[in-house]
Amino acid sequence: MSAILSVRPLHFPWDTPDPFLFCVHHDDHYPAGDPEMGPQASLTGRRIGSDFSGKDGWSMYHGSHVPGFPRHPHRGFETVTVVRRGLIDHSDSLGGTARYGHGDVQWMTAGKGIEHCEMFPLVRTDGDNPTELFQIWLNLPRKDKFAEPAYTMLWHEQIPAHRFRDEDGRGTELVTIAGAYGGEAPPPPPPESWASRAEAEVAIWTVKMEAGARWTLPAAGPGLNRALYAFLGGTVRVDGQEISTPRRVMLRSDQSVELLAGAVETEFLLLQGRPLNEPVVQHGPFVMNTEAEVRQAYMDYQRTRFGQWPFRRDDPVHPRTQGRFARHPDGRVEERS
Repeated sequence: MSAILSVRPLHFPWDTPDPFLFCVHHDDHYPAGDPEMGPQASLTGRRIGSDFSGKDGWSMYHGSHVPGFPRHPHRGFETVTVVRRGLIDHSDSLGGTARYGHGDVQWMTAGKGIEHCEMFPLVRTDGDNPTELFQIWLNLPRKDKFAEPAYTMLWHEQIPAHRFRDEDGRGTELVTIAGAYGGEAPPPPPPESWASRAEAEVAIWTVKMEAGARWTLPAAGPGLNRALYAFLGGTVRVDGQEISTPRRVMLRSDQSVELLAGAVETEFLLLQGRPLNEPVVQHGPFVMNTEAEVRQAYMDYQRTRFGQWPFRRDDPVHPRTQGRFARHPDGRVEERS
């Protein structure tokens, strides 16, 4: 029996199966930064405030000078932000703030409600500022939708990276953001996350394969939703079936799957987990179980703003020379070089 259940093209944002809500892949080739860490380029012709154009290979998104996503609310789910290149400046309504990137991951439980911003500072003035990231929305079970908001940093030095060589010496790299491989587990997600439960078998993995490399994705437990996103490369083979990228491949979770890269380097993202099988009502930044709960979320946000925004701007960024760090609402500080 083939391990493949379905194959479909990728569109923005990427469709994801329960317990995930969606995934976006931002890959922007920003130019050199100006003194305020915005692009050294004209913004003429862009819809500033909502620029998803990809003009000249990059977008401003909701940023007016620095690209990114100024102050906005969330309730009822989690964001997992995987920064492959570039930097993100985070600030939130609980007083938390951070700069992370170059392989780091921020896992944020919005829970009962939080405002935050995610800005993309262009710190290099003498060269380009490529910025690439996945943002994955992971649903929360009904009983945890009003969990206390919090975030966890998974610094790239802490995230397991496994390297393999096939019989012809061609290499594959597996990075495990969630879900253990070979008995080695990544740092834990926040405690209220669906991914914190062993029975959920949540996995977020990236797989990078050299041209012509062969590697086998191991089987997991039965009854999981397992989506493999072939997002970079040419033609690949998944369980013997030829597939042109970019494509989403839904797989049977309890079967191993052989992957064979084509003539160029190939990359995959794996999203896997046990479905919650609960009603999902999403409206903008709120994900609840009923329409009434979404309406209540809007009323609560209008009344409380999910806390007091402690910053002078809706789009704060850190000084150009600031390194990677995280300052949590409880005052705990993590510093990275």
